[in-house]
Amino acid sequence: MQRLTCFQRGKSTKVVSGLQLLLGVLVVLSLTSVVKLYSSGFFVNDANNCKHFYIHKEYPNVTSTELSSKLQDIKKKVEGIQNMIEKSLEEMHGEGSEGPKTVESERLKFSTVLAEILVPVDSIKIFLDQIRLPGVHLVPENADINTQLKDPMEVEGIANEKANPLADFFFIEEIRKYITVKENRLGKKNFLGANGTFPSIGHACFSMKEELEEYMGYDIGDYCKDDWNIAQKLMVHGCDPLPRRRCFARAPKYYQKPFPINESLWKLPDDRNVRWSHYQCKNFTCLANNRTRKGFFKCSECFNLTSHEFPRWMQVQNSSNNPDFLIADVLSIKPGEIRIGLDFSIGTGTFAARMREFNVTIVSATINLGAPFSETIALRGLVPLYLAINQRLPFFDNTLDLIHTTRFLDGWIDLQFLDYVIFDWDRVLRPGGFLWIDSFFCTRSDLDDYLYIFLQLRYKKHKWVVVPKLDKDDKEVFFSAVLEKPPRPF
Repeated sequence: MQRLTCFQRGKSTKVVSGLQLLLGVLVVLSLTSVVKLYSSGFFVNDANNCKHFYIHKEYPNVTSTELSSKLQDIKKKVEGIQNMIEKSLEEMHGEGSEGPKTVESERLKFSTVLAEILVPVDSIKIFLDQIRLPGVHLVPENADINTQLKDPMEVEGIANEKANPLADFFFIEEIRKYITVKENRLGKKNFLGANGTFPSIGHACFSMKEELEEYMGYDIGDYCKDDWNIAQKLMVHGCDPLPRRRCFARAPKYYQKPFPINESLWKLPDDRNVRWSHYQCKNFTCLANNRTRKGFFKCSECFNLTSHEFPRWMQVQNSSNNPDFLIADVLSIKPGEIRIGLDFSIGTGTFAARMREFNVTIVSATINLGAPFSETIALRGLVPLYLAINQRLPFFDNTLDLIHTTRFLDGWIDLQFLDYVIFDWDRVLRPGGFLWIDSFFCTRSDLDDYLYIFLQLRYKKHKWVVVPKLDKDDKEVFFSAVLEKPPRPF
Protein backbone atom coordinates (compact mmCIF):
# COMPACT_ATOMS: atom_id res chain seq x y z
CA MET A 1 0.00 0.00 0.00
CA GLN A 2 1.32 3.42 -0.93
CA ARG A 3 2.45 5.52 2.03
CA LEU A 4 1.79 9.27 2.20
CA THR A 5 4.72 11.56 2.87
CA CYS A 6 4.63 14.13 5.67
CA PHE A 7 4.21 16.82 3.07
CA GLN A 8 1.20 15.09 1.51
CA ARG A 9 -0.42 14.49 4.90
CA GLY A 10 0.14 18.08 6.08
CA LYS A 11 -0.70 19.92 2.86
CA SER A 12 -4.47 19.86 3.33
CA THR A 13 -4.23 20.74 7.02
CA LYS A 14 -2.03 23.76 6.32
CA VAL A 15 -4.33 25.09 3.59
CA VAL A 16 -7.41 24.64 5.79
CA SER A 17 -5.68 26.37 8.70
CA GLY A 18 -4.67 29.25 6.46
CA LEU A 19 -8.19 29.71 5.15
CA GLN A 20 -9.62 29.54 8.67
CA LEU A 21 -7.15 32.22 9.75
CA LEU A 22 -8.12 34.40 6.78
CA LEU A 23 -11.82 33.95 7.55
CA GLY A 24 -11.15 34.94 11.15
CA VAL A 25 -9.42 38.14 9.98
CA LEU A 26 -12.39 38.97 7.76
CA VAL A 27 -14.81 38.45 10.65
CA VAL A 28 -12.70 40.75 12.86
CA LEU A 29 -12.65 43.40 10.12
CA SER A 30 -16.42 43.11 9.72
CA LEU A 31 -17.02 43.48 13.46
CA THR A 32 -14.64 46.45 13.57
CA SER A 33 -16.52 48.10 10.70
CA VAL A 34 -19.84 47.56 12.46
CA VAL A 35 -18.45 49.09 15.66
CA LYS A 36 -17.16 52.11 13.74
CA LEU A 37 -20.47 52.53 11.90
CA TYR A 38 -22.38 52.27 15.16
CA SER A 39 -20.15 54.79 16.88
CA SER A 40 -20.75 57.22 14.03
CA GLY A 41 -24.51 56.93 14.57
CA PHE A 42 -25.15 55.20 11.26
CA PHE A 43 -27.70 52.75 12.71
CA VAL A 44 -29.59 55.43 14.63
CA ASN A 45 -32.60 56.93 12.88
CA ASP A 46 -31.59 60.53 13.35
CA ALA A 47 -31.37 63.41 10.90
CA ASN A 48 -27.80 64.22 11.93
CA ASN A 49 -26.45 60.81 10.95
CA CYS A 50 -25.17 61.94 7.60
CA LYS A 51 -23.26 64.83 9.15
CA HIS A 52 -21.47 62.44 11.51
CA PHE A 53 -20.88 59.92 8.76
CA TYR A 54 -19.39 62.10 6.06
CA ILE A 55 -16.41 63.08 8.30
CA HIS A 56 -15.95 60.86 11.32
CA LYS A 57 -15.63 62.78 14.58
CA GLU A 58 -12.67 60.63 15.73
CA TYR A 59 -10.96 60.66 12.33
CA PRO A 60 -11.62 64.09 10.81
CA ASN A 61 -9.27 63.41 7.91
CA VAL A 62 -11.18 60.32 6.73
CA THR A 63 -14.07 61.18 4.44
CA SER A 64 -16.91 58.95 3.31
CA THR A 65 -15.35 58.87 -0.16
CA GLU A 66 -12.12 57.44 1.20
CA LEU A 67 -14.05 54.95 3.31
CA SER A 68 -16.00 53.91 0.23
CA SER A 69 -12.73 53.38 -1.63
CA LYS A 70 -11.50 51.13 1.20
CA LEU A 71 -14.73 49.15 1.02
CA GLN A 72 -14.21 48.68 -2.70
CA ASP A 73 -10.71 47.32 -2.01
CA ILE A 74 -12.10 44.87 0.55
CA LYS A 75 -14.76 43.79 -1.93
CA LYS A 76 -12.09 43.06 -4.54
CA LYS A 77 -10.08 41.00 -2.04
CA VAL A 78 -13.16 39.05 -0.99
CA GLU A 79 -13.96 38.43 -4.66
CA GLY A 80 -10.41 37.15 -5.13
CA ILE A 81 -10.77 34.73 -2.23
CA GLN A 82 -14.17 33.70 -3.54
CA ASN A 83 -12.78 32.97 -7.01
CA MET A 84 -9.77 31.10 -5.56
CA ILE A 85 -11.96 28.79 -3.47
CA GLU A 86 -14.36 28.15 -6.36
CA LYS A 87 -11.45 27.38 -8.68
CA SER A 88 -9.95 24.97 -6.14
CA LEU A 89 -13.27 23.20 -5.76
CA GLU A 90 -13.63 22.86 -9.53
CA GLU A 91 -10.11 21.44 -9.86
CA MET A 92 -10.68 18.96 -7.03
CA HIS A 93 -13.97 17.77 -8.51
CA GLY A 94 -12.32 17.50 -11.92
CA GLU A 95 -9.54 15.19 -10.69
CA GLY A 96 -11.96 12.33 -10.21
CA SER A 97 -11.73 9.54 -7.65
CA GLU A 98 -8.58 7.86 -8.89
CA GLY A 99 -5.85 7.11 -6.34
CA PRO A 100 -5.66 5.58 -2.87
CA LYS A 101 -8.75 5.74 -0.67
CA THR A 102 -6.85 7.74 1.96
CA VAL A 103 -6.02 10.48 -0.55
CA GLU A 104 -9.60 10.50 -1.85
CA SER A 105 -10.90 10.77 1.71
CA GLU A 106 -8.60 13.71 2.42
CA ARG A 107 -9.66 15.39 -0.83
CA LEU A 108 -13.33 14.96 0.08
CA LYS A 109 -12.80 16.42 3.56
CA PHE A 110 -10.83 19.33 2.12
CA SER A 111 -13.50 20.12 -0.50
CA THR A 112 -16.16 19.99 2.22
CA VAL A 113 -14.23 22.50 4.34
CA LEU A 114 -13.75 24.78 1.33
CA ALA A 115 -17.48 24.65 0.59
CA GLU A 116 -18.26 25.57 4.21
CA ILE A 117 -15.82 28.50 4.04
CA LEU A 118 -17.32 29.69 0.75
CA VAL A 119 -20.76 30.22 2.35
CA PRO A 120 -19.70 32.99 4.79
CA VAL A 121 -17.41 34.51 2.13
CA ASP A 122 -20.42 34.76 -0.20
CA SER A 123 -22.44 36.34 2.62
CA ILE A 124 -19.72 38.92 3.24
CA LYS A 125 -19.61 39.71 -0.49
CA ILE A 126 -23.40 40.21 -0.60
CA PHE A 127 -23.24 42.39 2.53
CA LEU A 128 -20.52 44.58 1.02
CA ASP A 129 -22.49 44.95 -2.22
CA GLN A 130 -25.46 46.28 -0.27
CA ILE A 131 -23.54 48.98 1.59
CA ARG A 132 -24.25 52.46 0.24
CA LEU A 133 -22.59 55.46 1.82
CA PRO A 134 -24.58 58.72 1.82
CA GLY A 135 -23.28 61.30 -0.60
CA VAL A 136 -20.89 58.94 -2.43
CA HIS A 137 -21.31 58.34 -6.16
CA LEU A 138 -18.83 56.02 -7.82
CA VAL A 139 -17.72 56.56 -11.39
CA PRO A 140 -18.10 53.46 -13.56
CA GLU A 141 -14.79 52.20 -14.89
CA ASN A 142 -15.88 52.61 -18.52
CA ALA A 143 -17.59 55.99 -18.01
CA ASP A 144 -16.46 58.96 -20.07
CA ILE A 145 -17.07 61.84 -17.69
CA ASN A 146 -16.17 64.50 -20.24
CA THR A 147 -18.88 63.36 -22.63
CA GLN A 148 -21.46 62.47 -19.97
CA LEU A 149 -21.56 65.75 -18.10
CA LYS A 150 -21.94 68.39 -20.77
CA ASP A 151 -24.84 70.40 -19.39
CA PRO A 152 -26.53 70.94 -16.01
CA MET A 153 -29.60 68.93 -17.02
CA GLU A 154 -27.50 65.78 -17.21
CA VAL A 155 -26.57 63.49 -14.35
CA GLU A 156 -24.75 65.43 -11.67
CA GLY A 157 -22.62 64.36 -8.79
CA ILE A 158 -20.84 61.50 -10.57
CA ALA A 159 -17.46 63.01 -11.25
CA ASN A 160 -17.33 65.38 -8.29
CA GLU A 161 -19.08 62.97 -5.86
CA LYS A 162 -21.52 65.57 -4.59
CA ALA A 163 -24.07 64.45 -2.03
CA ASN A 164 -27.67 63.84 -3.06
CA PRO A 165 -29.63 65.81 -0.45
CA LEU A 166 -32.94 64.23 -1.47
CA ALA A 167 -31.77 60.64 -1.11
CA ASP A 168 -29.73 61.36 2.03
CA PHE A 169 -32.83 62.75 3.77
CA PHE A 170 -34.30 59.24 4.09
CA PHE A 171 -32.96 56.15 5.86
CA ILE A 172 -35.08 53.47 4.18
CA GLU A 173 -32.85 52.07 1.46
CA GLU A 174 -35.65 51.56 -1.06
CA ILE A 175 -36.54 55.28 -1.01
CA ARG A 176 -32.90 56.25 -1.43
CA LYS A 177 -32.47 53.88 -4.35
CA TYR A 178 -35.68 55.01 -6.04
CA ILE A 179 -35.07 58.77 -6.04
CA THR A 180 -31.40 58.53 -7.00
CA VAL A 181 -30.75 59.48 -10.63
CA LYS A 182 -30.35 56.40 -12.81
CA GLU A 183 -27.71 56.66 -15.54
CA ASN A 184 -28.37 55.21 -18.96
CA ARG A 185 -26.64 51.88 -19.46
CA LEU A 186 -24.90 52.98 -22.67
CA GLY A 187 -23.52 56.16 -21.14
CA LYS A 188 -25.19 58.52 -23.62
CA LYS A 189 -28.46 60.38 -24.08
CA ASN A 190 -31.57 58.33 -24.74
CA PHE A 191 -34.31 59.08 -27.26
CA LEU A 192 -35.86 61.48 -24.75
CA GLY A 193 -32.75 63.63 -24.83
CA ALA A 194 -31.72 62.83 -21.24
CA ASN A 195 -28.58 61.16 -19.96
CA GLY A 196 -30.46 59.37 -17.22
CA THR A 197 -33.82 58.69 -15.60
CA PHE A 198 -34.94 61.07 -12.89
CA PRO A 199 -37.52 59.40 -10.60
CA SER A 200 -39.61 61.91 -8.67
CA ILE A 201 -41.78 62.10 -5.58
CA GLY A 202 -44.07 64.83 -4.28
CA HIS A 203 -42.46 67.61 -2.24
CA ALA A 204 -44.75 66.89 0.72
CA CYS A 205 -43.13 63.45 1.05
CA PHE A 206 -40.31 65.14 2.97
CA SER A 207 -42.73 66.45 5.59
CA MET A 208 -44.28 62.97 5.89
CA LYS A 209 -41.02 61.09 6.29
CA GLU A 210 -42.32 58.65 8.90
CA GLU A 211 -45.35 57.63 6.85
CA LEU A 212 -43.35 57.33 3.62
CA GLU A 213 -40.67 55.18 5.26
CA GLU A 214 -43.41 52.95 6.66
CA TYR A 215 -44.90 52.69 3.17
CA MET A 216 -41.53 51.82 1.62
CA GLY A 217 -40.46 49.43 4.41
CA TYR A 218 -41.02 46.13 2.60
CA ASP A 219 -39.01 43.12 1.43
CA ILE A 220 -38.11 43.23 -2.27
CA GLY A 221 -39.97 40.58 -4.23
CA ASP A 222 -42.31 39.78 -1.34
CA TYR A 223 -45.96 40.74 -0.93
CA CYS A 224 -46.65 44.37 -0.11
CA LYS A 225 -48.32 45.14 3.18
CA ASP A 226 -52.05 45.85 3.14
CA ASP A 227 -51.36 49.57 3.35
CA TRP A 228 -53.32 51.22 0.55
CA ASN A 229 -54.77 53.58 3.16
CA ILE A 230 -51.27 54.85 3.99
CA ALA A 231 -50.62 55.40 0.28
CA GLN A 232 -53.86 57.35 -0.08
CA LYS A 233 -53.09 59.44 3.00
CA LEU A 234 -49.72 60.33 1.51
CA MET A 235 -51.33 61.26 -1.82
CA VAL A 236 -54.06 63.41 -0.29
CA HIS A 237 -51.50 65.30 1.79
CA GLY A 238 -49.33 66.13 -1.20
CA CYS A 239 -46.88 63.22 -1.29
CA ASP A 240 -47.80 62.60 -4.89
CA PRO A 241 -46.46 61.07 -7.04
CA LEU A 242 -45.57 58.25 -4.71
CA PRO A 243 -42.41 56.24 -5.36
CA ARG A 244 -42.83 52.95 -7.16
CA ARG A 245 -42.38 49.80 -5.10
CA ARG A 246 -40.77 46.42 -5.81
CA CYS A 247 -43.27 44.21 -4.03
CA PHE A 248 -46.39 42.37 -5.16
CA ALA A 249 -49.66 44.21 -4.53
CA ARG A 250 -52.13 42.21 -2.52
CA ALA A 251 -55.26 41.00 -4.28
CA PRO A 252 -58.58 39.82 -2.85
CA LYS A 253 -58.16 36.31 -1.49
CA TYR A 254 -61.10 34.79 -3.36
CA TYR A 255 -61.19 36.95 -6.48
CA GLN A 256 -63.91 35.99 -8.97
CA LYS A 257 -64.06 36.82 -12.66
CA PRO A 258 -66.07 40.04 -13.27
CA PHE A 259 -69.59 39.98 -14.66
CA PRO A 260 -70.02 40.31 -18.45
CA ILE A 261 -70.09 43.92 -19.66
CA ASN A 262 -73.78 43.88 -20.54
CA GLU A 263 -74.50 42.79 -16.96
CA SER A 264 -71.83 44.57 -14.94
CA LEU A 265 -72.86 48.18 -15.67
CA TRP A 266 -75.98 48.07 -13.48
CA LYS A 267 -75.25 45.25 -11.06
CA LEU A 268 -73.33 45.49 -7.79
CA PRO A 269 -70.01 43.61 -8.07
CA ASP A 270 -69.13 40.45 -6.18
CA ASP A 271 -68.04 41.24 -2.60
CA ARG A 272 -65.11 38.85 -2.98
CA ASN A 273 -63.49 41.11 -5.57
CA VAL A 274 -62.65 43.90 -3.11
CA ARG A 275 -60.22 44.08 -0.20
CA TRP A 276 -62.47 45.47 2.53
CA SER A 277 -59.71 46.30 5.00
CA HIS A 278 -59.78 49.89 6.29
CA TYR A 279 -63.46 50.33 5.31
CA GLN A 280 -66.29 50.54 7.80
CA CYS A 281 -68.62 48.60 5.49
CA LYS A 282 -67.43 45.11 4.58
CA ASN A 283 -69.69 44.41 1.61
CA PHE A 284 -71.65 46.17 -1.14
CA THR A 285 -74.99 45.52 0.53
CA CYS A 286 -73.91 47.65 3.47
CA LEU A 287 -72.87 50.45 1.12
CA ALA A 288 -76.04 50.23 -0.98
CA ASN A 289 -78.24 50.37 2.14
CA ASN A 290 -76.40 53.51 3.25
CA ARG A 291 -75.91 52.11 6.75
CA THR A 292 -73.08 54.52 7.41
CA ARG A 293 -72.48 58.00 6.10
CA LYS A 294 -68.98 58.20 7.55
CA GLY A 295 -66.18 58.67 5.05
CA PHE A 296 -68.22 58.92 1.83
CA PHE A 297 -71.03 61.29 2.75
CA LYS A 298 -70.63 63.17 -0.57
CA CYS A 299 -71.77 60.02 -2.35
CA SER A 300 -73.77 58.20 0.28
CA GLU A 301 -76.23 56.76 -2.29
CA CYS A 302 -73.78 56.05 -5.11
CA PHE A 303 -73.88 52.30 -4.47
CA ASN A 304 -77.65 52.16 -4.88
CA LEU A 305 -77.42 51.42 -8.59
CA THR A 306 -81.10 50.78 -9.13
CA SER A 307 -83.28 53.46 -7.55
CA HIS A 308 -80.70 56.26 -7.16
CA GLU A 309 -78.05 55.88 -9.87
CA PHE A 310 -80.05 54.43 -12.76
CA PRO A 311 -82.19 57.51 -13.55
CA ARG A 312 -79.41 60.09 -13.14
CA TRP A 313 -78.81 62.35 -16.18
CA MET A 314 -81.65 60.53 -17.96
CA GLN A 315 -84.67 61.82 -16.06
CA VAL A 316 -85.20 65.21 -14.43
CA GLN A 317 -87.51 65.53 -11.44
CA ASN A 318 -88.89 68.81 -10.09
CA SER A 319 -87.38 70.80 -12.95
CA SER A 320 -88.08 74.22 -11.41
CA ASN A 321 -85.44 73.82 -8.68
CA ASN A 322 -83.28 71.11 -10.20
CA PRO A 323 -79.69 71.96 -11.23
CA ASP A 324 -79.25 68.74 -13.24
CA PHE A 325 -78.95 68.64 -17.03
CA LEU A 326 -79.77 65.66 -19.21
CA ILE A 327 -76.94 64.01 -21.12
CA ALA A 328 -79.01 63.99 -24.32
CA ASP A 329 -79.58 67.74 -24.08
CA VAL A 330 -75.90 68.51 -23.53
CA LEU A 331 -74.70 66.29 -26.38
CA SER A 332 -77.30 67.76 -28.73
CA ILE A 333 -75.52 71.13 -28.52
CA LYS A 334 -72.77 69.72 -30.75
CA PRO A 335 -73.99 66.41 -32.18
CA GLY A 336 -71.22 63.89 -32.75
CA GLU A 337 -68.40 66.15 -31.52
CA ILE A 338 -68.14 64.89 -27.92
CA ARG A 339 -66.22 61.59 -28.04
CA ILE A 340 -63.82 61.41 -25.08
CA GLY A 341 -63.74 63.07 -21.69
CA LEU A 342 -63.00 63.05 -17.98
CA ASP A 343 -65.39 62.78 -15.05
CA PHE A 344 -63.69 64.49 -12.09
CA SER A 345 -66.07 63.51 -9.31
CA ILE A 346 -66.78 61.26 -6.37
CA GLY A 347 -68.85 58.37 -7.63
CA THR A 348 -69.12 54.80 -8.82
CA GLY A 349 -68.86 55.53 -12.55
CA THR A 350 -72.53 56.04 -13.39
CA PHE A 351 -71.82 59.14 -15.50
CA ALA A 352 -69.32 57.13 -17.57
CA ALA A 353 -71.80 54.25 -17.84
CA ARG A 354 -74.51 56.55 -19.21
CA MET A 355 -72.14 58.31 -21.61
CA ARG A 356 -71.08 54.89 -22.89
CA GLU A 357 -74.64 54.42 -24.14
CA PHE A 358 -74.10 57.56 -26.25
CA ASN A 359 -70.77 56.21 -27.63
CA VAL A 360 -68.72 58.60 -25.51
CA THR A 361 -65.66 57.26 -23.66
CA ILE A 362 -65.25 58.73 -20.17
CA VAL A 363 -62.37 58.17 -17.74
CA SER A 364 -63.56 58.48 -14.13
CA ALA A 365 -61.09 60.22 -11.81
CA THR A 366 -61.81 59.39 -8.19
CA ILE A 367 -60.26 58.36 -4.91
CA ASN A 368 -61.37 55.85 -2.27
CA LEU A 369 -62.81 58.17 0.36
CA GLY A 370 -64.35 55.68 2.78
CA ALA A 371 -65.53 53.26 0.10
CA PRO A 372 -64.04 51.24 -2.82
CA PHE A 373 -64.95 53.68 -5.59
CA SER A 374 -62.03 52.77 -7.86
CA GLU A 375 -62.67 49.03 -7.63
CA THR A 376 -66.39 49.50 -8.24
CA ILE A 377 -65.82 51.58 -11.37
CA ALA A 378 -63.44 48.94 -12.76
CA LEU A 379 -65.73 46.03 -11.87
CA ARG A 380 -68.56 47.78 -13.72
CA GLY A 381 -66.39 47.60 -16.85
CA LEU A 382 -65.31 51.26 -16.85
CA VAL A 383 -61.95 53.01 -16.54
CA PRO A 384 -60.99 54.44 -13.12
CA LEU A 385 -58.22 57.01 -12.73
CA TYR A 386 -56.89 56.92 -9.16
CA LEU A 387 -56.10 60.59 -8.74
CA ALA A 388 -55.89 63.06 -5.87
CA ILE A 389 -57.27 66.55 -6.34
CA ASN A 390 -53.84 68.11 -5.86
CA GLN A 391 -52.30 66.36 -8.89
CA ARG A 392 -51.88 67.81 -12.35
CA LEU A 393 -54.07 65.97 -14.83
CA PRO A 394 -52.08 63.30 -16.73
CA PHE A 395 -53.33 64.42 -20.15
CA PHE A 396 -51.64 66.46 -22.84
CA ASP A 397 -52.82 69.94 -23.82
CA ASN A 398 -55.98 70.37 -25.91
CA THR A 399 -56.91 66.69 -26.05
CA LEU A 400 -60.27 66.15 -24.26
CA ASP A 401 -63.74 66.93 -25.60
CA LEU A 402 -65.41 67.12 -22.19
CA ILE A 403 -64.68 67.58 -18.48
CA HIS A 404 -67.54 66.88 -16.10
CA THR A 405 -67.46 67.42 -12.33
CA THR A 406 -70.02 66.91 -9.60
CA ARG A 407 -70.13 66.43 -5.80
CA PHE A 408 -66.42 67.02 -5.38
CA LEU A 409 -65.31 70.62 -5.95
CA ASP A 410 -67.71 72.62 -3.85
CA GLY A 411 -67.76 75.55 -1.45
CA TRP A 412 -65.13 73.99 0.80
CA ILE A 413 -62.29 74.53 -1.66
CA ASP A 414 -59.86 77.43 -1.44
CA LEU A 415 -60.44 79.99 -4.18
CA GLN A 416 -56.81 80.22 -5.25
CA PHE A 417 -56.46 76.44 -5.40
CA LEU A 418 -59.66 76.18 -7.44
CA ASP A 419 -58.09 78.72 -9.78
CA TYR A 420 -55.16 76.34 -10.39
CA VAL A 421 -57.56 73.43 -10.94
CA ILE A 422 -59.70 75.33 -13.43
CA PHE A 423 -56.73 76.46 -15.49
CA ASP A 424 -55.45 72.87 -15.58
CA TRP A 425 -58.83 71.79 -16.90
CA ASP A 426 -58.63 74.51 -19.52
CA ARG A 427 -55.20 73.20 -20.51
CA VAL A 428 -56.45 69.70 -21.38
CA LEU A 429 -59.74 70.75 -22.98
CA ARG A 430 -59.56 71.19 -26.74
CA PRO A 431 -60.93 74.32 -28.40
CA GLY A 432 -64.67 73.80 -28.67
CA GLY A 433 -64.64 71.31 -25.77
CA PHE A 434 -67.23 71.42 -22.96
CA LEU A 435 -66.73 72.14 -19.27
CA TRP A 436 -69.79 70.73 -17.50
CA ILE A 437 -70.12 72.06 -13.94
CA ASP A 438 -72.75 69.83 -12.34
CA SER A 439 -74.45 70.88 -9.08
CA PHE A 440 -71.60 72.90 -7.60
CA PHE A 441 -72.85 74.19 -4.25
CA CYS A 442 -71.63 76.91 -1.93
CA THR A 443 -72.99 79.49 0.48
CA ARG A 444 -74.91 82.32 -1.14
CA SER A 445 -72.44 84.82 0.29
CA ASP A 446 -69.56 83.07 -1.54
CA LEU A 447 -71.39 82.61 -4.84
CA ASP A 448 -69.98 85.67 -6.62
CA ASP A 449 -66.41 84.73 -5.71
CA TYR A 450 -66.81 81.23 -7.11
CA LEU A 451 -68.65 82.39 -10.23
CA TYR A 452 -65.79 84.75 -11.01
CA ILE A 453 -63.39 81.78 -11.09
CA PHE A 454 -65.43 80.22 -13.91
CA LEU A 455 -66.29 83.44 -15.71
CA GLN A 456 -62.64 84.49 -16.03
CA LEU A 457 -62.14 81.68 -18.56
CA ARG A 458 -64.39 83.63 -20.98
CA TYR A 459 -66.08 80.43 -22.12
CA LYS A 460 -69.27 80.52 -24.15
CA LYS A 461 -72.37 79.82 -22.01
CA HIS A 462 -74.63 77.08 -23.37
CA LYS A 463 -76.39 76.31 -20.08
CA TRP A 464 -76.31 78.30 -16.82
CA VAL A 465 -78.50 77.93 -13.75
CA VAL A 466 -78.35 78.93 -10.06
CA VAL A 467 -81.01 77.46 -7.77
CA PRO A 468 -81.40 77.43 -3.96
CA LYS A 469 -80.38 74.36 -1.98
CA LEU A 470 -83.71 73.50 -0.39
CA ASP A 471 -82.40 71.81 2.76
CA LYS A 472 -80.33 74.88 3.80
CA ASP A 473 -83.05 77.57 4.16
CA ASP A 474 -81.78 79.48 1.13
CA LYS A 475 -78.33 79.95 2.72
CA GLU A 476 -76.70 77.67 0.14
CA VAL A 477 -77.19 77.43 -3.60
CA PHE A 478 -76.52 75.04 -6.47
CA PHE A 479 -74.75 76.23 -9.61
CA SER A 480 -74.65 74.25 -12.87
CA ALA A 481 -73.35 75.23 -16.28
CA VAL A 482 -72.22 73.89 -19.64
CA LEU A 483 -69.43 76.08 -21.00
CA GLU A 484 -67.53 75.88 -24.30
CA LYS A 485 -63.82 76.62 -24.56
CA PRO A 486 -63.13 79.25 -27.23
CA PRO A 487 -60.38 78.95 -29.85
CA ARG A 488 -57.16 80.72 -28.83
CA PRO A 489 -54.99 80.92 -31.95
CA PHE A 490 -52.37 83.14 -30.31
